Amino acid sequence: MADKPRILINGKDMFWSLVPLLALCALVAIASGNCSVGINQDPSNSKVPAFDVVTALDTDARQMPFPIRRPATPEGWKPNSGSSDAIESHRVSTVGWLSASGSYVQLSQTDAPEDLLVPYLGGSGTEYGDIAGTGTREAGGRQWVTYETSGGKRFWISDFGNVRIGVLSRGPDSDIETIAASVATQQPLDA
Repeated sequence: MADKPRILINGKDMFWSLVPLLALCALVAIASGNCSVGINQDPSNSKVPAFDVVTALDTDARQMPFPIRRPATPEGWKPNSGSSDAIESHRVSTVGWLSASGSYVQLSQTDAPEDLLVPYLGGSGTEYGDIAGTGTREAGGRQWVTYETSGGKRFWISDFGNVRIGVLSRGPDSDIETIAASVATQQPLDA
């Protein structure tokens, strides 16, 4: 069959020339195992790589100028992230998990005052919206000040004297309470 004159080529021809290319891309993505469609909501089976929270917090305990606590890992939770950051001249140690309910839960420990920790956890700009204090809660024998952004992110902060601890999630309050109670009952790690 002869090629069409250029003037007769239209969008349908472009579509049919892209179909084999898109099919090949999909085949490569599926075969590589780096693609999932999220049918299985169990975080323990997800493709998210595991993170070594124990080593990260032990390292932070040696490097941070404030005491670091390591909560007991709840059954069915998968540690998946960690970082060290700064708020102005204060350091922050952060680790995170996927809870058994599939929500991300973050634990941040810092020597920064609460008025600096609140915007750090709440996020800046319009992505998360305004931050409002919503009261207090009791967890692990400690008082926690609760906050929520207009974007639905919730976090609790407690003052341990020389360190402020914040627990954040978009998931259920029970996930926040689990980590808050666990970290509150732990002794600081050896520096």
